[in-house]
Amino acid sequence: MAFVKISEQPSLYNDLEKKSVHDILTEINQEDHKVADAVQAAIPAIERLVEGIVPRMQEGGRIFYMGAGTSGRLGVLDASEIPPTFGMSQGWIIGLIAGGDYALRNAVENAEDDTEQGWKDLLEYDINPLDTVIGIAASGTTPYVIGALRDARAHGCLTAAITSNPDAPVSQVAEIPIEMIVGPEYVTGSSRMKSGTGQKLICNMISTSVMIKMGRVKGNKMVNMQLTNAKLVDRGTRMLIDDLGLSYDEANEMLLKYGSVKKAEDAYRAQKTEKQ
Repeated sequence: MAFVKISEQPSLYNDLEKKSVHDILTEINQEDHKVADAVQAAIPAIERLVEGIVPRMQEGGRIFYMGAGTSGRLGVLDASEIPPTFGMSQGWIIGLIAGGDYALRNAVENAEDDTEQGWKDLLEYDINPLDTVIGIAASGTTPYVIGALRDARAHGCLTAAITSNPDAPVSQVAEIPIEMIVGPEYVTGSSRMKSGTGQKLICNMISTSVMIKMGRVKGNKMVNMQLTNAKLVDRGTRMLIDDLGLSYDEANEMLLKYGSVKKAEDAYRAQKTEKQ
């Protein structure tokens, strides 16, 4: 029996060009409401993945997102947010896209069709069994992703796949398939829509929960965030005011001296201990 892609099935809506702007927006929003429920149904698989990642990462393992087109761009996006948000170096979570960085802004012909290239890309990072490879493919059939997962799993890596189709080929090669079934897209086959939204939600959940478990969040605060602009310096200063009871100027001075909320708090508490 041929594999049927739900994500490629005809839209539930027709004659889109004849609709008013209001109706188009309303109907897209109606479809978007389905995404959160689809992600919720996938939580057990996401939980299993995160619980597998954390002990590996505590021993030096990394996360690799692999994808093509929109899926690849979303993986790169999530990976790029980790250093500024959680103060981790760029080498901990890495996004790879078929066709390389050029493909982030441009379509690269046939880039996703090479079954061997994904593993070749991983080899450039000295991939090892402590690492986790997460393939993202709405269709579930992307050769670049399937090949990378197949070889990564054969070499002892933890592997997972995020797809919008049940029992997809990509699910069959991954140890942990995350199947987020959002149904046909509003514009038939346009997986940048619901599928892309769901992929973004799942990537957020994976990386955020891993970083929390890695100790990069305190309470509910990004205490390790990079101080890359005035807004973040002000946010960090106010965190220190709340946590330590300092004046704004005192907190700001300590923050700029030590470079992060966590380091400033650790230094402040160490100084208080010495004085006692």
